[in-house]
Amino acid sequence: MKRRVVLVGATGTFGSRLAAMLAKLPEIELVLAARRLRELEILRTVLERQGAAASVTVRSFDRAQPDGLAELSPWLVIDAAGPFQGSDYRLALAAVEAGAHYIDLADARDYVAGFGTAVGAPASAAGVVAITAASSTPALSHAALGRLVADWSRIDAVCVAISPGARAPRGRAVVNAILSYVGQPVRVFDKGCWRVLPGWSGLRAVYMPGLGTRLVSICETPDLDLLPQRFPIRDSALFTAGLEVPVMHLGLWLLSFPVRWTLVRSLRPLAGMLRAMAGGFALLGSDRGGMIVEASGRDAENRPVRARWALWAEANAGPNTPAAPAAAMVRALLEGKASWSGGAACAGQLELDEILRELADLPIETRIDTSLPESPILFERLMGRRWDAMPSSVKAVHSGTSQTLHGRATARIGKGLPARVLRWFLDLPYSGQHEAAVTFEPVTYGERWTRRFGRSQFSSVLTDGPTAKLGLFKERFGLLRFTFDLRAASGGVSWAFCGWSVAGLPLPLWLAPRIRAGAEDATGDYRFRVVVAHRWTGLLFAYRGTLAPQPQAA
Repeated sequence: MKRRVVLVGATGTFGSRLAAMLAKLPEIELVLAARRLRELEILRTVLERQGAAASVTVRSFDRAQPDGLAELSPWLVIDAAGPFQGSDYRLALAAVEAGAHYIDLADARDYVAGFGTAVGAPASAAGVVAITAASSTPALSHAALGRLVADWSRIDAVCVAISPGARAPRGRAVVNAILSYVGQPVRVFDKGCWRVLPGWSGLRAVYMPGLGTRLVSICETPDLDLLPQRFPIRDSALFTAGLEVPVMHLGLWLLSFPVRWTLVRSLRPLAGMLRAMAGGFALLGSDRGGMIVEASGRDAENRPVRARWALWAEANAGPNTPAAPAAAMVRALLEGKASWSGGAACAGQLELDEILRELADLPIETRIDTSLPESPILFERLMGRRWDAMPSSVKAVHSGTSQTLHGRATARIGKGLPARVLRWFLDLPYSGQHEAAVTFEPVTYGERWTRRFGRSQFSSVLTDGPTAKLGLFKERFGLLRFTFDLRAASGGVSWAFCGWSVAGLPLPLWLAPRIRAGAEDATGDYRFRVVVAHRWTGLLFAYRGTLAPQPQAA
C-alpha cells in the first residue's frame, strides 16, 4: 500500500523541484497541494510526462488554514511553501495531530530555534518524526562540514556561503526572506564571542570553484545558532550569501544603511520593486549558482589545515539543491532509518552522500579541497592531502628545492601580430623543437621558474601568500599577474585560470586569454603543457615537453 505524502507549496520555486524528486519514488502517493488548482494540474501533467513512478494527485490547500489536513490521511506532510519568517507552527502541529510525519524547508532562524519546543513533545507523544530546516541550511551545510572535519583535532573557524545565479527563479517568498534581515541586527559567533552585526554587512569576496569570485555578506539563517551548537568551533561560525551581479549585491548593501541607521524599519515593502529590478539585472548574470563550506583548524596530526567543500550548478539546476535534503529525508523515513520520534532541526540527520544522491542526474558538481598553510612546499600548501597521492616525478619537480632540470620541448607561436609581439616581449621560443632547461628557485611564499628553450629564456614567480584564497596561486610576469586554481588531475596536476590583473588592478575576465596548463607523470619523467589563446586572435603560444627529475634524498 502506497504511503501518502502531502507536499504543501508544490508549485513554488523549491516545491516544484522537490515534487520532481519525490515523483521518482514508487512507494508513495504524492499529493500536490497549493492554493491554485490550475498550476497544480500543470505540474502534475509535467511530472507524468516525465515518467513519474509515484501516483500523483492534486489538492487545493491553504497553508495558513490547515484544519482539513486530517481528511487527506497523510503519512507525511512536507511544507515547501514559506516564507517561514514570522510563521507559526500550525501546519506542523496539524500534521502531528493527524498522526503524520512532518518535514519543512524552513530557513528562518527564529522559526527553527523554537521548533523543538513547540512541536517536539506533541510529535514524540504521537510517535512521529517532525523535521525542520531540511534544506541547504542546515542539512547540507552540516553534512558537508561533518565530512570536512571528521578527523580534525580542532576547528577554529567555519564560513558557509551561498550564491545563486542571477537568472535563477526569484519567488516573492525568497525575496521577502532576504529583505527581512537586511540591515537588521543579527547575532553571530565571531572572534570567539557572540556579537551583533547588521544583516548584509561583512562585505567580502570569496572564490567559489566552478563559478569564480563572488561577493557575499552576512545572512541570517539557522546555521548561525546550529553550527556553534553542533561543532566545537573556537573562533567564528558565519553564514553568508551573495548575489551574482556585483551591482545588485552592492546596491542591496547600500540599501541596508537606512535600516542600520533606523531611518526605515525594514526593506520588505520594497520587495516587489527590488524583485522587478533583479529581473532586469539578471541579463548581466548567468544561470550558474553554488555553495561553499570552508573550515580552518588542525588536522589529526595537529597541523594547521584549511578545507573547502564546494558545489556548483549549471543550467539553472541550483534551485534543486535546497530541495534535496527534504527528498533525502523522505527516503530515510521510507527505509526506516529515522526510527526515533520527536521534533528536531535537520542538522546531522543526513550524510552528505544521501543528499547528493538526489542531485546525481542534474548538471551539479561537487569537490573537496584542502590546504596545509604551514608547509614549506608551495604545491603541498595548495593541495593539502591530495599532494601525498601525486606521482613521484611531480613531487620531485615541485619539491620546493633549488634545482635545474633538463629535457626537450616543442613550442608553437601563433601567426597573428599579437602572438609575435608577445613572443618578443616575453622572449618566447620560436616554433619548433628545443633543448629545454627549467630552474626552480624558492622565494618568499613561492617559487621562481626560469625556462630556457633553445636560446630563449623567460621566467615567472608563483606565490600564494598568507592571505591567498584556498587552493589559489598567482603567477607573475612583470606587472601582469594571473590567478590559477591548482587541481589534482589524472596522473598529475592542472591549473585552471580564474583571474588576472595588471599592477594590482583587476582586469575583466571577458578580456582575458584562455589558458590551459598542467603537468603529469610520463613513465618517470615530468611532462608539462601550456596553451594560451584568445577568442579574438586564436593561438598566442603553446609549449609542451618533458623533464627528467632529479632523485630526492630519502
